[in-house]
Amino acid sequence: MHLVTESLSLRDTIQILDELYPPGSAEGWDAVGLVAGDPAQEVRRVLFAVDPVAGVVAEAEQWGADLLVTHHPLLLRAVHSVAATTFKGSLVHRLVRSGIALHVAHTNADSAHGGVAEALAVAIGVRDLRPLVPADPAVVGADGTGLGRVGSLDAPVSLRDFARRVAGALPATAHGVRVAGDLDATVRTVAVVGGAGDSVLDEVRGADVDVYVTADLRHHPASEARERAEFEGRGPALVDVSHFASEWPWLARAAQALRSAAARRGATVETHVSTLCTDPWSARFDSPEGDAP
Repeated sequence: MHLVTESLSLRDTIQILDELYPPGSAEGWDAVGLVAGDPAQEVRRVLFAVDPVAGVVAEAEQWGADLLVTHHPLLLRAVHSVAATTFKGSLVHRLVRSGIALHVAHTNADSAHGGVAEALAVAIGVRDLRPLVPADPAVVGADGTGLGRVGSLDAPVSLRDFARRVAGALPATAHGVRVAGDLDATVRTVAVVGGAGDSVLDEVRGADVDVYVTADLRHHPASEARERAEFEGRGPALVDVSHFASEWPWLARAAQALRSAAARRGATVETHVSTLCTDPWSARFDSPEGDAP
């Protein structure tokens, strides 16, 4: 039985986050875990955000956060200096000066129970979920986890209405929601991958779903997927959303999971989900009527 305490240490908080999103399940190229912070420091306030950018760090400072948890790494590639003469080094200095720890849960949060893929699927009304690409059973906690999710809607809808549902469920961005497919086609089954997802188009096709929701679809993979679908008479429509927007729904689930785990330890932690849009694109201009080739 845990003693009742008012707050968690950073060490205890990271232990909770690692239990929720095991770092061992991250991709080998990824950089997850604690980036800055003293494990002995007290954690009362935790800010969750998609990106560790200057605006988010400023939000953490203004709110008085003790810990910033982001989905994307600040230092994904190896560095030899964090001097404040670089934009990333300056953020490390700001965090340290402000006493704000930084923790990253990236690809380990993508595949976890209650992770990024599940959060995206639930946000757009997909149920009866299973992994698109199941995790290796040798990975700790791999049962039922893996890349992406596949499921079904409560009732069939047109691709047009489904795309509108997606647009309404996710944060507004300049990117918006792009669709490839017959807008009058019926959607019953859905595959999702948060973030960039064109590397698993073959797995999506193998899942035999009506539509695939992901982000960062490039021209050639998307074009070939649709051409193949037209030629073979089967294959998913594509719904392409902002990378940031596809991952944002996870933040609230992660915040709730941390609060619940802290409560089971007899501790209280206050959480806040950043609503700052960190999608890099600030505007989109549609071509005037008649300007298309």
